[in-house]
Amino acid sequence: MALRILSYNVNGIRSAVSKGLAEWIGRHDFDILCFQEMKATPEQYNAAELTQLGYQAFWHSAQKKGYSGVAIFTRRTPDQIVVGCGMEKYDREGRILRADFGPWTLLNCYFPSGTTGDERQAFKMEFLDDFYAWVQELKKERPQLIVVGDYNIAHQAIDIHDPIGNKKTSGFLPEERAWMSRWFDSGFTDAFRYLHPQQVSYSWWSFRANARAKDKGWRIDYQSITDNLRDNLLGAGQMPEAVHSDHCPVWAELALG
Repeated sequence: MALRILSYNVNGIRSAVSKGLAEWIGRHDFDILCFQEMKATPEQYNAAELTQLGYQAFWHSAQKKGYSGVAIFTRRTPDQIVVGCGMEKYDREGRILRADFGPWTLLNCYFPSGTTGDERQAFKMEFLDDFYAWVQELKKERPQLIVVGDYNIAHQAIDIHDPIGNKKTSGFLPEERAWMSRWFDSGFTDAFRYLHPQQVSYSWWSFRANARAKDKGWRIDYQSITDNLRDNLLGAGQMPEAVHSDHCPVWAELALG
């Protein structure tokens, strides 16, 4: 059975819906929607427009109002939902939501950004190390993993419009890129890059300098799948025509029972 998973940093669910997100979702046939940067709680957003399309909603909101948060809207009922990763400093920011479906597990993740200064960059690097160790342990229990979301890192030069000019910019720092290489060397496959090794396609554009119209973007939204799911991969890509956010949706399709 083909399963279509959408991942989308909506940069505020209420803002994205006001720009036609629900109608756009209704025109596509996705089984699971993974949203990041919700910037809302379930009480602040009436999800009826999406639940009427057959989706069940599961949230992990940040404690801070109007900040961060992830949600999964799914047409397939999960066996289990796990909110957070058990590390309070990350869980209070609403960064990880887990859904188990039979033998495989989906993680919807919103990695921290380091663009606001040294303190948050240090927090981001701590998160990367802690997340890596946590996933390696989870993989012993749940060996089939799909880890989607906004990683806030462009991995390779092909994933960013100006690799030279951004080599000292958070999101493309050598230590961040090295973490991505370590991540993919640890038994994960970059679904999009595996299928499209030479394709230039971005998922985020700055609001400044007309960057999106000029396609001066970054690919920082990923679908990582454990290598044991690689043969199940049917497709993956970006959907830059969707303009509800400074990101665009990314998708993956897998043959999963």
